[in-house]
Amino acid sequence: MDDLPSFETHRVDNQPPPFEPRDLWADDLALREAVAREGASAFASRLAAYGALAGDELYRLGFDANRDRPRLRTHDRHGRRIDTVEFHPAYHRLMEAAKAHGVAGLSWHEPGPGAHVARAALSYLHHQAEAGTSCPLTMTHAAVPVLQREPRLAHWAAKAAAPHYDPRDIPIADKAGITLGMGMTEKQGGSDVRANTTMATPRGDAYVLVGHKWFFSAPMCDGFLVLAQAPAGLSCFLMPRRLDDGDRNAFRLMRLKDKLGDGSNASSEVEFTGAHAWRVGEEGRGVATIIEMVMLTRLDCMLGSAAEMRMALAQALHHAHHRRAFGKPLVAHALMRNVLADLALEAEAALVFALRVARAVDAAPHDAREAAFARIATAAGKYWICKRAPAFVNEAQECLGGAGYVEDSILPRLYRQAPLNSIWEGSGNIQCLDVLRALAREPGVLDAINRELASAAGTDAAYDAFVDRLRAALASTGEAGARRLVERLALALQAAVLLRAGSPLASLFVRSRLAGEHGLAFGTLPEDADVEPVLARAWPA
Repeated sequence: MDDLPSFETHRVDNQPPPFEPRDLWADDLALREAVAREGASAFASRLAAYGALAGDELYRLGFDANRDRPRLRTHDRHGRRIDTVEFHPAYHRLMEAAKAHGVAGLSWHEPGPGAHVARAALSYLHHQAEAGTSCPLTMTHAAVPVLQREPRLAHWAAKAAAPHYDPRDIPIADKAGITLGMGMTEKQGGSDVRANTTMATPRGDAYVLVGHKWFFSAPMCDGFLVLAQAPAGLSCFLMPRRLDDGDRNAFRLMRLKDKLGDGSNASSEVEFTGAHAWRVGEEGRGVATIIEMVMLTRLDCMLGSAAEMRMALAQALHHAHHRRAFGKPLVAHALMRNVLADLALEAEAALVFALRVARAVDAAPHDAREAAFARIATAAGKYWICKRAPAFVNEAQECLGGAGYVEDSILPRLYRQAPLNSIWEGSGNIQCLDVLRALAREPGVLDAINRELASAAGTDAAYDAFVDRLRAALASTGEAGARRLVERLALALQAAVLLRAGSPLASLFVRSRLAGEHGLAFGTLPEDADVEPVLARAWPA
């Protein structure tokens, strides 16, 4: 202490260096392997570029975008109604980078083998840096294939897919690229969208909307896909923010939601006061029209939760490698190693399953079996992976102790964000009911599951025994047992991907998750488990 400068009370040591800059692609061996395995190797150099950007500039911008939240301005200084949302410049830079690199459109503006897998990997990388912007990016991506089938709306689809971001509130004719939001749920219905009361009245070749939306996501977008009651029943519509002549469309933003997380993104309540809209799909077939969009947005829920797990794990590993306690680095303590390895196991299983589903989405247009698999795997995967994220992030916070609970760390933001994906695009019960419905009513779904599970048969006796019991449950489970069934299905599908890939994590995953050698909390892997290969994969640096 004698050589300290005056007024310095102590030395700052035994603290980890800054987390950033990091290369989120180079650091993630599981991601690189999965991208290659699922057919997107051709995009590796682009993913590498975005991984470096996400772990440096975008990571830093995420703090500003969440610290200075969106503001609703309903009127200008002269009293004119404007209904605009103002964002921190960091938000716009995040959106610009994401759109330019294909997070919202690579699948569509560069279609081909592996495009959906590569786009999924881009989304996974982006979400690690900043999750709130993933909302408009996901909705923009998911809306494109539905709009592509409407000739009069093809220019909307093309501009949504384009790698350009333009935040100006002007007609889309003056833009090279646009973003799209959605408004499905209403006060009285929630997930039961058939209870919607918003009315759509035909007027010429368009419709006039009168009603409300309780959750109107990303209200700053150029257009919105909404559900409303037309003469033939619930239908889907594209409602522009600006009309072709430049006038504001007839809707009003009532307020922005004060949310637990998702701070950089604006979510609103809205009233339609005679808004102009075009029908998408057949009248009375609104739910069927949005099903394809829902499959894509559910996949992004899986990817988002997997990304939150990966970032939380990376923070915990970074801290544990640099922080010393009781005479040695945290990562050298056996119990901490068990916790970190258990988290790494969970994070990799979530990622590889999500990218396997992305490959199914890639193949769906020309492979009925893969389409059936994507249909049910997105519901099962969204249920399970999104359920695991909040407890996962909290465990990672514990690895940092009090440092993981203060806002200087990204972990409080991740913890607030983590519950969102389990609620958005249908909560857990909705996913489980959807699985039961698909098993009972949709041809090919059960065969697709059995085919996927059989692909890993004979590689692990405990896996085979678990699958045998699962097959019996698939044929007999009712509504009250749906959560347990979907949990087991998701675990089996994760195990199948790991086993088929020959992953060094596969046997420990099966032993802990399928064979029952695991407690209720993370960090309860079997005491004799060899965790070194798990930790080495998770933190190759």
